[in-house]
Amino acid sequence: MSPRPEAPYSHGSSTKTALLYCNLGTPDAPTAPALRRYLAQFLSDPRVVEIPRIVWKAILHGIILRVRPAKSAAKYASVWTSEGSPLKVWTEKQSKLLQGYLGERGHAVTVRYAMRYGSPSIADTLNALRAEGATRILVLPAYPQYSGATTASVVDDVAHWALKTRHLPELRFINHYHDDPQYVAALADSVRAHWAEHGRPERLVMSFHGMPARTLTLGDPYHCECLKTGRLLAEALGLQKTDYVVTFQSRFGKAKWLEPYTEPTLKKLASEGVKNVAVICPGFSADCLETLEEISMEAREAFLHAGGSHFSYIPCLNDSPAGMRALTALAERHLQGWPTQGAAQPAAELQSQRERALALGAST
Repeated sequence: MSPRPEAPYSHGSSTKTALLYCNLGTPDAPTAPALRRYLAQFLSDPRVVEIPRIVWKAILHGIILRVRPAKSAAKYASVWTSEGSPLKVWTEKQSKLLQGYLGERGHAVTVRYAMRYGSPSIADTLNALRAEGATRILVLPAYPQYSGATTASVVDDVAHWALKTRHLPELRFINHYHDDPQYVAALADSVRAHWAEHGRPERLVMSFHGMPARTLTLGDPYHCECLKTGRLLAEALGLQKTDYVVTFQSRFGKAKWLEPYTEPTLKKLASEGVKNVAVICPGFSADCLETLEEISMEAREAFLHAGGSHFSYIPCLNDSPAGMRALTALAERHLQGWPTQGAAQPAAELQSQRERALALGAST
C-alpha cells in the first residue's frame, strides 16, 4: 500500500516516541470473500511460503483460493464475537493497556497496533504515527519466538514502507522475548491459576505454531526458541520431563513440519491411557483461530474421541495483568535512551484507560 503524502515539515518540532505493536492479522469478516482477500495477502508473502513464485502462484490462485476461503470462513465464524475477530479485539486491548502501563511508569509513549496482513495495516499505522509527530518508533511484533515467517516479515513490511518515505523516524525492532523471565513467569502464573480452578492434569501439552521442518536446517531459530520456552516454563512449574510435552500445530500441505504434531500426540496420549490433559499455547500472545478453534475445539474432540476423559485449554495471556506487565517491562528496556519523559499519569486516569480497554471486547 502506498504511503500517504509526506506530513508538512516543521523546524524545531519536539521529539515524540511511539510504539507499534504488530500482530499477524485477521480477515475483516468470517465470510468467503473476506477470507479470499486475507489469504491472498498472507499466502503471497515469500516469507510464509518459500516455494518458487511461479509454481506457488499457480497453486495459490488455481487451487487454494478457490477451495480454502469457504472452509476457513466456517472456522472463523465458530470463534467470531459480537466485537469481531478475537485476535483483533485482544490486540487492540493489549495496545491500549500497554500505553496505560507505560504511562503509569512515567513514559509519554503513543502506542498503536497494526496487522501484518489485513487491517489496520502497518503502512497505514506508521503514516498515522508520523502525522501525529512520532520521530522515534519502537516496533514490537507480538511473537515471543522469532521466525523468519513472522518477526522478519514484520520487519520486511516496515522496510517496504520506509522505501517510500522521505523523512524517516528512528526505528527499533524487538526480535523476540521467548526466554524473558517475566513472560515465562506470566505463563506459569496462568497455568497455576488454571490448575487451581480445573485441577492438575496428567500431562501439560505446550502447543506452538508449526513451521516446515526445513526452516530449522536453513537456520531459523524458531524451533530452538520454542523448546527453550517450554523448558523454562516447565522449570518454573516444577515439572518433570514426563509431566509435559512440547508439540507443534497448524500444519499446511504435504511437506514435513516440525514435530511432534499436536493432534496426533494427543491421540497417542489417550491411546496410552492418559485421561486428563491441559493444553497451553505459549507462542500466541492472544487467543485467535488457532487456539480457540484448532486447539479448544478440534484438538479437544480428537483427544476425547481417542479415549481421553478430560481436556482443558489454558487461555493465552491476552490482557492479564502479569502478561501486560511483562510486555511493559520488555518495551521499557528497548525504549532506553529515547526521550519518553512524561509525568506519571494520575491513578484515576489510568483506571479509566484500563476500564475502557477491558470493556473493549468484554464478551471475547
